[in-house]
Amino acid sequence: MAYGAHRSPLLPPRPDLDLARDCEVCLGWGTVVSRDGEHDLCHACQLAPEDDETSSHHGA
Repeated sequence: MAYGAHRSPLLPPRPDLDLARDCEVCLGWGTVVSRDGEHDLCHACQLAPEDDETSSHHGA
């Protein structure tokens, strides 16, 4: 018997599909599935929030 995934109280992340269009990591979806089964924004094509100073996307 197959079992479905547990419902999460958190909403999945909303990627920018224009940024994800030609990404080879997420194949255009904008999200990747983590080892825990959670949907995370793709680290290759989705920009980190502007208030995150540890981001490597906004190098100085």
